[in-house]
Amino acid sequence: MHSTSDAQSLPKVGGQAIIEGVMMRSPDCVAAAVRLPDGEITEKTWKSKSWYQRNKFLGLPVIRGAVSLAEALVLGIRTLNWSADVAIEFEKGKEKKSKSVWDSITLAGTLIFAMFLALVLFMWIPYQLANLLKTGENQPLFHLVAGSTRIVFFLVYIWIISQMKDIRRIFQYHGAEHQAIFTYEAGEELNPGNAGRKSCFHPRCGTSFILIVALLTMVVFVVFDIIVVAVWGFYPNALIRLLVHLPFLPLVAGISYEVLKLSDRLSHTAFFRATIAPGLALQRMTTRPPDDMQREVALCALKIALPDTQELEAAKSESC
Repeated sequence: MHSTSDAQSLPKVGGQAIIEGVMMRSPDCVAAAVRLPDGEITEKTWKSKSWYQRNKFLGLPVIRGAVSLAEALVLGIRTLNWSADVAIEFEKGKEKKSKSVWDSITLAGTLIFAMFLALVLFMWIPYQLANLLKTGENQPLFHLVAGSTRIVFFLVYIWIISQMKDIRRIFQYHGAEHQAIFTYEAGEELNPGNAGRKSCFHPRCGTSFILIVALLTMVVFVVFDIIVVAVWGFYPNALIRLLVHLPFLPLVAGISYEVLKLSDRLSHTAFFRATIAPGLALQRMTTRPPDDMQREVALCALKIALPDTQELEAAKSESC
């Protein structure tokens, strides 16, 4: 079993739940495993270095956070699409199709639409509501109202989708992903029995990241808007405020990323235990206890993503 210092020195591994499976990422590899309706597990690996590992500038603190978020969106949608294709191909008994230009166009379109929808739901509408409450001239109050509305919207959104059977399955795989990573970090044998004794709530989870982003958005833009209003005057409407804020959202994401990494590294201290507690509590909504079959899938993805097993999977790999 690893000590705390040993665990910190291990290559960092992250992941994401996908349709009937899990995607895992190590520093040099992305791997996904999906349980087919017949009970078999199908796997796929991609050799892939992080964008910020390929360029020193992109690896600078804060900048790497914004880059990592963009990369996670691309990889997340790509692996979700792959898991959906696997299910369709199984049902229709089709041969695996090769990647086409249309697939790339579809992926780009999905990303753009998802980002637009997120901006409308979690930025523009909260700003509109804050304006309707006549808080536009008081920047701290404006962002308290808008930020609180944003968090409520997110909680309601998570609750609504959690009522869907397919989403509950994905949330179970989310829990399995966390248990697999905890088992790896503890230096234990990667099997469902060991994983089943681990927590479903991980401090590096994207759910915690989203909550940190929501809170820091309030803090950063309060300071930002006090300066803007002092220099140029009040915003005429919510849309102008959003357009002014838009270029600075990557900055907020970058700062949030650094806070998440720091809180994970110092999670043994009382202060950071308190800091990560809200994110861990929120994961009670985005994870569900998995069964051993789901843990097996998560562990399968983890094993083929780890550096010491990548060469064995080379025949299955393709470049990203």
